[in-house]
Amino acid sequence: MKKIWIPAALMALAACSMTNNAEKGQGDSQDITARLAITQVAESVPSEPSVDSVEVDGISSATALPNHSSFNGIMVVPPQRQATVTLTMGGTVHATTLLPGDYVKKGSVVVSLENPDFITLQQTYLDAHAQTEYLEAEYKRQQRLSEQEAASQKRFQQSKADYLSMKSRLEAAAAQLTILGIDPDELLKGGIRPYLEVKSPLNGYVASMNLNLGRYIEAGQPVCDVIDKGETLLCLTAYEKDLQDLEPGKPVQFRVNGMGEQTFHATLLSVGQEVDATSRSLEVYARVKESNARFRPGMYVSAHVEK
Repeated sequence: MKKIWIPAALMALAACSMTNNAEKGQGDSQDITARLAITQVAESVPSEPSVDSVEVDGISSATALPNHSSFNGIMVVPPQRQATVTLTMGGTVHATTLLPGDYVKKGSVVVSLENPDFITLQQTYLDAHAQTEYLEAEYKRQQRLSEQEAASQKRFQQSKADYLSMKSRLEAAAAQLTILGIDPDELLKGGIRPYLEVKSPLNGYVASMNLNLGRYIEAGQPVCDVIDKGETLLCLTAYEKDLQDLEPGKPVQFRVNGMGEQTFHATLLSVGQEVDATSRSLEVYARVKESNARFRPGMYVSAHVEK
C-alpha cells in the first residue's frame, strides 16, 4: 500500500489560493487549478519501498536472502582443541608467569604448587624402588637355594611374597607420579622436587585463569583453559523448517559481529540429530575455511546457506 505525503506548506498555499480566489470572484476556475497542483505534487512524491523482497524469520528474527537459509550462531573450537587444566593433587600456588591471552606450548609450566604430600609421594617411590631392588635380589637368592634344596620352601615363599608386595607399592607410586606429570626415571636421576609443576596439555592460548599467588587450589578444581585456535567451527541455530536445506558439504557464507561487512566462508560439517523440545531448534556445525587472528570462541556470527 502506498502512502502519499503532502507537504503542509503546499496545503496551506492551496488553501490561501482558494480563499483569495473566492473573494475575488474567481472561485471555480482557481479552485480547479489548485486541485490540479496538489495532485501533480502528490504523484511526484516517491512511495515507501516495498518489503516484499525481504523475508524475516518469525522464530529467530533473522533476515533471509532469496534462495538462502539464514542462521545465527557463535564461533567455537572442537573439543579436542580446548583443554581445561585441572589439578589431580591440590596445593598452594607458588609461582605463575601467565596472564589470560598468553600463548603457551605443550609441556610448558602453567603453575607450580606447594604440597607436602607431593614430597611424601616422591619419597615413597624412592624408598619402594630401593626396597624392591633388595627384595628382588633376596628372592632370586632364595630361589637358587630352594632349587638346590639348601633352603626351606617356607623362607623361599616368604621372600617371594615380600618382593611382590613391595613391587606393587613401587608400581602404584610410579602410576601416581605419572598422573601428576612426573617421570619416575627422571626422579631417580634428579632426586626429590620441592614443587609440583602443572603443565599445559597442548599448544594454545590461556583463558579463564582462576589462580593467584598463595591461593590454595583443591584437587579437581580447574586452573585455566588452553585454547588452540588452529581450527574454528561455527555453531549455528537451526529449526525444523530448515532441515530440508541442510546437508553436510554445503558452502556457508558468514559475517562476524564487530568485523564489518567482510564475508568469510565455511563448509557445513554436521547437523544435530535432536530437536529441543522447548525452542524447537537444533545445532548445526560448519568448519571455517579462513584463519584470522581476530577470531575468538564465542563471537556472534550471521550465516547464509544456499538452498
